[in-house]
Amino acid sequence: MLNHEQLLKLIGDKLDHPATPRELLQRLKIPRDQRPAVKRLLGDLVTSGALVQTRGDRYGIPDRMNLVVGRMVTHPRGFGFVIPDKPLEEVKGDLYIAGSNLNQAMHGDRVVARIERVADNRAEGRIVRILERGSATVVGRFDVDASGIGFVVPFDRRLIMDVQIPSGESLTARAGDMVVVEITRWPTPARGPLGRVTEVLGDVDEPGVDTEIIIRKFGIPDEHGAEAVAEARRIGGDVREKDLRGRTDFRPILTVTIDGEHARDFDDAITIEVLPNRNYWLGVHIADVAHYVPEGGALDEEAYERGTSVYFPERAVHMFPSELATGLCSLNPNVDRLVQSCLMEVDRRGTVVRYELHDGVIHSDARMTYADVNAILTEGDAEVIARHRHLVPMFETMRELFEILNKRRHHRGSIDFDLKEPEIVLDDAGLVEEIIAAERNIAHRIIEEFMLLANETVAGHLDASNVPTLYRVHEEPDPLKVEQFEEFVATLGYSLGAPPDEVKPKHFQKLVEKMRGTPEEKPIAFLMLRTMQKARYDPSNLGHFGLAATSYTHFTSPIRRYPDLVVHRTLRESRQGVMNEDRREELTDDLPEMAMQTSERERRADEAERELVQWKKVRFMADKVGDEFEGYITGVTAFGLFIELVEHFVEGMVHVSTMADDYYRFVERAHVLRGANTGKVYRLGDRVSVQVVKVDMERRQIDLGLVDILENVRAAAARGRGGPPRPRSTRESDAKRGARARRGGPAREKKRAPRSGKGERRRRKRP
Repeated sequence: MLNHEQLLKLIGDKLDHPATPRELLQRLKIPRDQRPAVKRLLGDLVTSGALVQTRGDRYGIPDRMNLVVGRMVTHPRGFGFVIPDKPLEEVKGDLYIAGSNLNQAMHGDRVVARIERVADNRAEGRIVRILERGSATVVGRFDVDASGIGFVVPFDRRLIMDVQIPSGESLTARAGDMVVVEITRWPTPARGPLGRVTEVLGDVDEPGVDTEIIIRKFGIPDEHGAEAVAEARRIGGDVREKDLRGRTDFRPILTVTIDGEHARDFDDAITIEVLPNRNYWLGVHIADVAHYVPEGGALDEEAYERGTSVYFPERAVHMFPSELATGLCSLNPNVDRLVQSCLMEVDRRGTVVRYELHDGVIHSDARMTYADVNAILTEGDAEVIARHRHLVPMFETMRELFEILNKRRHHRGSIDFDLKEPEIVLDDAGLVEEIIAAERNIAHRIIEEFMLLANETVAGHLDASNVPTLYRVHEEPDPLKVEQFEEFVATLGYSLGAPPDEVKPKHFQKLVEKMRGTPEEKPIAFLMLRTMQKARYDPSNLGHFGLAATSYTHFTSPIRRYPDLVVHRTLRESRQGVMNEDRREELTDDLPEMAMQTSERERRADEAERELVQWKKVRFMADKVGDEFEGYITGVTAFGLFIELVEHFVEGMVHVSTMADDYYRFVERAHVLRGANTGKVYRLGDRVSVQVVKVDMERRQIDLGLVDILENVRAAAARGRGGPPRPRSTRESDAKRGARARRGGPAREKKRAPRSGKGERRRRKRP
């Protein structure tokens, strides 16, 4: 019997035109008894967009019909783009859709579009069909017009139509409240969308409401389902005797966890010793989530839907219920815990000369923090050393091995940007009190290096064993993008030192080292990241370019990443010899969809975290209008400059319309704005002085002005009026100073943004 892929291939091979169902079945020589099933497959392929059904009831392949299937992304100004499922031949970028050609498609919808014009490798088209709506719910601000009719203005400005709320469908919402709306009637050419309020979130300025808005905007499941919670509770809180059967006993070995100060779940533990041959015997022990979460159960289904935990400044949305995440699957000290262990013998050059993989049980001797380990190894803190005296030799051995591993990884060309990242500090009311550089000390680096080694070792084992699984892949960059990047860095006196089609990780690494500590380091690093491919999950081992690794996977955090759980399952099945051909075939069929799902969920989490942090940064700057700051140009576009402030890690924009001392032209490949008359140049990486001109809470943007241009324009305006220059806004008004003084008094305890289970900063993603 045919499956979807086989049927699609047959249609592509045997038919050279859109065909009716009857013609299709005849040309493909489908037996009569299989025709009902094949018709169902045709329906599935139409639903997914792999085939298009025309008005004449003919089935055709979109690519051959000048049609594109993809995801709709709209712009607040009313136009949009279709991001194709597959790259378009001879077309650069996405398919542009004018507002008049949207045909009621909304942001996030999956659509079929017709290409109507191609010019200069750019394509323009029209939406011809909506395959699937992006979301049936909208979060936004409830309001009432002059005639008493309720409506909701979407929070996501890319949703360009308000949703009308009929009388009696607004719950308890008052004008100005943020609400969640279920769409009950989709837009038509004559009418806008209709909906009903399903949840009232409250005033947008109340603590925590911003987080709830972002969670709902991105469709992130918040509360865990009753079945999943019940399943987690049934597991209990203690390791049972029967769970220990057949496991390697690591309990007698000195074992520690090292995590952030505020971490509540601990998913990895470390053992280490020096062997008689002077090699290191490193053990990375990972919570055995797969033992407690069977495939296909309520916990598994919900975890797959979530894909990953999401970390916001005020709280985290976990992939598993807390009963599991902070209970049996957290490697708490002084209790037995089940693990999957990767033990590696590492020689003095950093090479893994031998490894073992086990189902094990550990008994952690200590829950250490990054701060305490750093105090021992770097600061020589006598009090901390005395408190953990029996563990100090272990940490010193860890540092020795870290230095060897880090040197080896550096030698092969692994890219490490090591840029300062922001950490948000919240006050008691959940507002941003300050934004500081997040700490990344020796303890963070030790654990990161050990996790990288375990991930590589497990990936290499699975690849060599030909076991179907998920890999973490990072493909080579597009030579065209590399060429454009090289053209730009050449204007700053740098070079990758290799042809675009022959560039290796080490070439990027050497450039990073040359830039380290320079003003252009951060913006060029960001541009370098945009030059490279995005890391993702894939059933094929395509290697990891950024790490210069031939094999890489995610093994070290199954409590917060679903791909790690998949790796644990396939690793155990291969180790125990239970992976038969039927299971291999099942995995081969399922893994591509798993890879797409988990990669998409990771992107969703990243976008949600980034948007909420940006919103909080905008709020933090609300009382700083008129203040001046130093910053670096992190982006250059035709419409202006993106600037990151040195002091607060906050990004704002200088719109080109405020650069009124000249006509500035955008030079795309050089990433500069150049004055047509003065020749003045603003380049990526330049340090500039800016003034906060406006904080727009509606758009969640910070508008900046370049101080030198603002001064010149004001002086010219004053001379034109025949009077002295109008003074600039002072750093803060009397009212602001008074407000700040009123907020004074005893210092409040600062809340640090929660970190991941591995103690990582929320926005720092391990490779």
